[in-house]
Amino acid sequence: MEKIALITDSACDIDDETIDRYHIHVLPFKIRYKDREYTDKVDITPQQVYENMNVEVPTSSLPSPGDMEALYKKLSLEQYTHVISINISSGISGTVNAIKSVSDRFPSLKTFIFDTKSTSVIEGILIKKCGEMMDAGKKFSEIVASLPEMKKKLHFFFVFGTLEYAIKGGRIGRIPGTIGNILDIKPIVDFDPEYGQCFTVDKVRGRKRALKKLIRMRDTFAQDRKCDAYVIHGNVEKDAEAFCEELRKDPRNGTVYLIGQISSIVGVYCGPGTVGVCYSEI
Repeated sequence: MEKIALITDSACDIDDETIDRYHIHVLPFKIRYKDREYTDKVDITPQQVYENMNVEVPTSSLPSPGDMEALYKKLSLEQYTHVISINISSGISGTVNAIKSVSDRFPSLKTFIFDTKSTSVIEGILIKKCGEMMDAGKKFSEIVASLPEMKKKLHFFFVFGTLEYAIKGGRIGRIPGTIGNILDIKPIVDFDPEYGQCFTVDKVRGRKRALKKLIRMRDTFAQDRKCDAYVIHGNVEKDAEAFCEELRKDPRNGTVYLIGQISSIVGVYCGPGTVGVCYSEI
């Protein structure tokens, strides 16, 4: 009989209720300042990271191999037979390769690692859907086979408050940074489905126009189809709440979820002021 464990990393943005309900194991990144180190979502919160960014912008590192190995040993002892791991894009992090390296040493646990080629709510929605399928009695093979199609129905767009942090972090991908800051041009950003790096979908001058453009982005892929919407933000809760209210005015949108703060590891690179939305085709 199959016993399936779900794993993700702390770049994943989803509500705590979902984490608890499906017993999801979260591998934490490390948040590093000049004189101290924290474990993401364990002894530092996203809000603390954002509030300190005007003093010091931290760096980050992968979940430790020791944490990964300890988790796999725990799963083995608890007689799990299968593992599904939903992770941050290999285009911006070495997490996928690190988990693969550790999982290869535990052949008794059949592991499927899904490289989302994205991050944040994409990870969260996919791990939640895996949990729902498990509750519905779906087998390991059915769940992993469905993941690519589930991913195709997710469309994630976001606007930075400023490009400053993405430039400093070196994760800006194919986004033109310096000129954009000078002219107050706000790129509408997505992740490339092949390489898993940020790229500019569109450019809008000014923040208000950019947020309106985020709302209209659903028309590029699902003009007549219903979508749920998952909203995240970088320490700008009021902006995110107002954005959710605008989304709810469109009858084509189903449930609009305000997930909350973008995780610390993602926040280090996107910075405060970011607003993002993931449309999930129903």
